[in-house]
Amino acid sequence: MAIGAVLFDIDGTLVDSNYLHVEAWSRAFFEVGCPVDAWRVHRSIGMDGDQLLETLLGEDIDGCGPRAKELHTTYYRQSADRLRVLPGARELIRRVHSLGLHVVLATSAPDDELKLLRQTLDIDEMIYAATSSESVEEAKPDPDLIEVALAKAGVDAGEAVMVGDAVWDMKAATWAGVVAVGVRSGGMSTDELEGAGAAAVYDDARDLLDHLDGSVISELVSGQDTGS
Repeated sequence: MAIGAVLFDIDGTLVDSNYLHVEAWSRAFFEVGCPVDAWRVHRSIGMDGDQLLETLLGEDIDGCGPRAKELHTTYYRQSADRLRVLPGARELIRRVHSLGLHVVLATSAPDDELKLLRQTLDIDEMIYAATSSESVEEAKPDPDLIEVALAKAGVDAGEAVMVGDAVWDMKAATWAGVVAVGVRSGGMSTDELEGAGAAAVYDDARDLLDHLDGSVISELVSGQDTGS
């Protein structure tokens, strides 16, 4: 019998954390003397920290980047009590797990942030495996992280679906040959997610859960049943 897996991004997909990151990065850039417009910061959320710094700071990265990264970590941790699970996220994970599919947290968050996110989700018994920025040299949109997640799940690309909120999630998944599903809970539009490769887009985890029957995730279960 074939095994399927659903790879979940966490920030903005399962946990409402994207705008806490925007706030932390914006404050950090301002304090180091390299202010960046908040909307530009938001557009880069979902990249790993080094790629985000390179994208937003350009030639100023050497002078401002290291300290800004430290301050972001400090300010994000200070806001950790404001992290909350997005509507339907736990229920979606439970449902996917109950269908016999492996649940993999496919995130490029560093280990310390991943620990906070997993504590917020509080559903580790349903998680089969997880990645972090330490898992790969190149994070999303490079497909390496998706390929590591597939290896941890023990499945091929055709036996998995990626659920994420950012264009970087969609691009990484499609480049790795994995069907991508987008959610708008991270602040990206349907057009942006579809343009980056999403096969379907939902408001949030709850909306995806409500429409799970007939979704590409349900097709994984059909594949299990037929042994394909």
